Amino acid sequence: MPVRLPKARSSEIATFGLAGVAGFAPFYFMLPGAEERLATQTARWAPRWERNISYFAPPAQRIAQRVEPRVERTVKRIDDRLPLEKMAKNVDRRIKNGIDRMSK
Repeated sequence: MPVRLPKARSSEIATFGLAGVAGFAPFYFMLPGAEERLATQTARWAPRWERNISYFAPPAQRIAQRVEPRVERTVKRIDDRLPLEKMAKNVDRRIKNGIDRMSK
């Protein structure tokens, strides 16, 4: 019995399209004249991008300022709970012991 695959959602199609663009971008830049084409497109679209970014930047900045203290506290709390210094010393000790053992 053949396996039936469900119809792809629009988000899946967009994800695969983005992956394809990202995957083939290096090959596009290897083609001759790619820099000139990219420069002309940037000159054409940059003013629109700047207008759109200036529309979204202030709300995003306010959100970042509101979230920053909570994120900072969470990172500090996780940092305090992790025994990173002890682990680093143990790894260093194991590496030194391994080197000493190999040099004998």
